[in-house]
Amino acid sequence: MNLCELRPAEGSREKNWRKGRGHATGNGKTAGRGHKGQGQRSGSGGKCGFEGGQMPLYRRLPKRGFTCRNSKEIIAINVSMLNVFENDAVVDIDALKAVGLISNPRDGVKILGEGDLERKLTVKVNYYSKSAQEKIEAAGGKAEVI
Repeated sequence: MNLCELRPAEGSREKNWRKGRGHATGNGKTAGRGHKGQGQRSGSGGKCGFEGGQMPLYRRLPKRGFTCRNSKEIIAINVSMLNVFENDAVVDIDALKAVGLISNPRDGVKILGEGDLERKLTVKVNYYSKSAQEKIEAAGGKAEVI
């Protein structure tokens, strides 16, 4: 294939509709804006959410609660769930995804101390609870923070 043979994909490039170019075009005279009023004038966008003086939707609906912008969404996994791995395996976020324990790590993964660990593993995640770290090390493994 040569550069001169390159073409855009079929249907990806449509011609722009030229408004206000006479009656015959089907979009002449008022150019689809109607007669008179704010919407007919140029530069009329109006305020975002403005509903012509009616109480806007964002003010009509009740407001509840508070969402902290600085909060992190951390995925929690119990120590007992790590028993699906073989002995001496390296458990990181990619390994957890491959096994299906997590689908999206969001802002990090934390190992919690619920249950028992019967395998010797090297675990590399973002956070650990104190009891989880103790259980991993008691089983002969390592708990590394990434």
